[in-house]
Amino acid sequence: MDRRRFLLATSASALAATAPTLAAAGAAATPVARPRPTPQQLAWQRDELSMFVHFTVNTFTDREWGEGDEDPWVFAPTDLDAGQWARAAKAGGFRSLILTAKHHDGFCLWPTATTEHCVRRSPWREGRGDVVREFADACRAEGLAIGFYLSPWDRHEPRYGSGRDYDDFYIAQLTELLTGYGPVHEVWFDGANGEGPNGKRQAYDWPRIHRTVRELQPQAIVFSDAGPDVRWIGNERGIAGHTCWSTVDPARVPQAGFDRPWVGDALQQGDPYGSAWRPGESDVSIRPGWFWHEAEDAKVRTPEQLLALYFASVGRNSKLLLNVPPTRAGRFHEADVAALAGFARLREATFGAGNRLAGARVRASGNVRRHAPERVLEADPDTFWSAPADARTAWIEFESAEEMEFDTLCLQEAIACGQHIANYRLERWLQGRWQPFAWGTTIGHKRLERFDPLRARRVRLTIEHAYDTPRLSAVGLYRSATAGRAE
Repeated sequence: MDRRRFLLATSASALAATAPTLAAAGAAATPVARPRPTPQQLAWQRDELSMFVHFTVNTFTDREWGEGDEDPWVFAPTDLDAGQWARAAKAGGFRSLILTAKHHDGFCLWPTATTEHCVRRSPWREGRGDVVREFADACRAEGLAIGFYLSPWDRHEPRYGSGRDYDDFYIAQLTELLTGYGPVHEVWFDGANGEGPNGKRQAYDWPRIHRTVRELQPQAIVFSDAGPDVRWIGNERGIAGHTCWSTVDPARVPQAGFDRPWVGDALQQGDPYGSAWRPGESDVSIRPGWFWHEAEDAKVRTPEQLLALYFASVGRNSKLLLNVPPTRAGRFHEADVAALAGFARLREATFGAGNRLAGARVRASGNVRRHAPERVLEADPDTFWSAPADARTAWIEFESAEEMEFDTLCLQEAIACGQHIANYRLERWLQGRWQPFAWGTTIGHKRLERFDPLRARRVRLTIEHAYDTPRLSAVGLYRSATAGRAE
């Protein structure tokens, strides 16, 4: 069952107050100053790949969602090695990991002072262990950033549903995580909101929760369906919308767990007129389930399937959050590790071979001296080609000394200046005329497309419409090593 089936109750009056009609959204005027990312948001998206690590009592009970009545004694990994998790992630090209410090069952992977339902009451490390500590130390040893998921829904805690008492309990747990383990890169929330052991539900105090993160970890990125820093992409299949803006209208999804008919589209697509910069994160598991189950050892996604997910998430202006669950031993299964390594090799085989446009003569429809067309062939993401300030359409052309063969396109917008491009078209010069071979809508941080192999000496990219000055940091054509295709 999708974790977001359990949603906060929202009254009809709140709905009327927060949800603009489609007609109103379409009639919105272009803002005078379009949103731009903060340095933290920019760095977060440039990382591209993050790993989720789902691990709790469910691993040992063979469940996806625990009931909250599990005996802590069932949590008994025999060979827990967080260093192996971090090494496998790094080898796969991932830049950060997010641990389920507490899932819906309420069992805490650190020796919290807030409850006895934690590792202190387990036989692992004779009750003196701390999974969160070992996780954080392992990540930092490999140069990887850390993140935590702390489920707001707690099926074990008797105070759940009590209001302020549970708020205090939850904030105390969040405070322990954000003060006891060093710098935190991302704090991950969802709106899961089922019943607690007393049959009640909790109305989460999101302003207080977000304020706590800001106070204790001011550099951390805060994820939820509604942000405030980054948003959920609207599904757990790891697939972003073909059109995907990093800007959103905050009123359309006002809090985590908000659910109305238009929410999926709002999260998938964003809003070109949106007033807030909240790029999307696409979460998916490497297995059918989020926790390890022996019956799924033969159902791990292949490297080719992971590459397709990369194109459908990172390649559509999102970030990929791939879950890899440890086994009961406390290690990643060898099948998962092999898939991650194969995924990295496929990316290297395509993009590591070099941009086929390297060395091409470049010209464009308009030049700004500091941001010349040749900038799109440089490796520095902070350099870019810019059309003139008042341009809303533009073109850039490449001519190679020799014929190029390619089947993969990579476009990158200079998103430090905002996301503006709404439509583009790629053409090659063939038989005395320009012939289109690829086109699309948004670009954002990265746009990746695959198609049947083509050959050409001259290629032209046309920006058909932009909401503000078109700026591109990269244009690349590559020859892949796989025939797979993204969804």
